Amino acid sequence: MSDAVLFRVMLKMRIRDGMTDEFERVWLEVGDSVTSHPANRGQWLARSVDEPDSYYITSDWSDEPSFRQFETSRRHVEHRQLLHPYRVGGEMTTMRVVAHVPHDNDGRTHEQWAAQG
Repeated sequence: MSDAVLFRVMLKMRIRDGMTDEFERVWLEVGDSVTSHPANRGQWLARSVDEPDSYYITSDWSDEPSFRQFETSRRHVEHRQLLHPYRVGGEMTTMRVVAHVPHDNDGRTHEQWAAQG
């Protein structure tokens, strides 16, 4: 299955004070350099509610070797350098997806869902 997600990467980035809007703009500008890679299955940017200067970037990949090839590519390194001025720190977590339970709601309300027990 070509759309299968077998490898996930989550990056936490802490952004310099006052630079979050600019960071988001630049991140969106270079985002297609990730999502256009043949092994990429999607990418998300989320801002922490508890730490407003922290963002979580999640990307899904068909496999780890393809991600590692992307990670060291010239194109990715150049785009990563565009984001570097905004970054104070961060860490990366990699993981293998072991299961997926797809969304299963046929339009029920919360009350109907809760009544099912």
